Amino acid sequence: MAKPIVGLHHVTAIASDPQRNLDFYTQVLGLRFVKRTINFDDPGSYHFYFGDDVGSPGTILTFFPWPHATRGSLGVGETSETAFSVPLASMEFWENRLLAAGVPAERAGQRFEEEVLSFADPDGLRLEIVGHAGAGFAKVPRTSDVPAEHAVRGFFGVTLCEGGYESTVDVLTILGLRKIGEHGARFRFAAEGNALGNYIDVLVQPQLTYGRMGAGSVHHIAFRAADDASQLEWREVIAATSLNVTPVLDRTYFHSIYFREPGGVLFEIATDPPGFALDEPVESLGETLKLPPWLEPQRSRVERALPAIELHHHK
Repeated sequence: MAKPIVGLHHVTAIASDPQRNLDFYTQVLGLRFVKRTINFDDPGSYHFYFGDDVGSPGTILTFFPWPHATRGSLGVGETSETAFSVPLASMEFWENRLLAAGVPAERAGQRFEEEVLSFADPDGLRLEIVGHAGAGFAKVPRTSDVPAEHAVRGFFGVTLCEGGYESTVDVLTILGLRKIGEHGARFRFAAEGNALGNYIDVLVQPQLTYGRMGAGSVHHIAFRAADDASQLEWREVIAATSLNVTPVLDRTYFHSIYFREPGGVLFEIATDPPGFALDEPVESLGETLKLPPWLEPQRSRVERALPAIELHHHK
């Protein structure tokens, strides 16, 4: 039996301007830039990783910043919102901080038992800050000016925008998530325990058309596998359904398998190890461009093709 999935490992989205993306997530949200590398499937573009101080699973928001990407349009078959976890007492801090940074932020009121603050990043990616009693402790980014008590803890969860219900829920159930609440057309599923990113909401909106991927869209969401052996067991479980799952792919900092759930959202299962300190010390995460070993001989050519970026530290 595969070890249970405890929550999200990472969420990967599409951005346009790399510098603007970097500044927003480090300067406004106070996340740590834990890795600058390239898109393994498109080495002429970056892959950015943001998270807590060490890039813990459940805190990692990643981006493909494609400078000429057109805006996506939201619809079914997509992850429509990505939500961060903070203590309930931090909601006023975040509302004030976002507004002071020129980011329109709106209190969406209570959802189930949590307070929700809705806003968007510069590319229109829909984000939420969820204030709740079980926010836990933060591994506060050493690069951030956000006070420790208000720091983003990691993910609260995501909302999947779906045209239907049954087939998506069947997959969530296979992954070990169970329904814990519903409100109107929103159905909440949770993994066991209280790991970061353990809430998946299914929002059923059959009136919408399919979304179009672009800047401001979530490309895929990744669930956690404890280790390689557990991931292989999950691959067998998924392959035994009608879902088409990839072989294990080496993403350097984790190993990945991908499959598309019937509603259209691309799912990944990623291993917790080896993590982001594999090729640079925790003290200097994100400060230099890291390449997979097979691209290292072409470093100078790769670096010339990438836009220049500058990482601004608060401390």
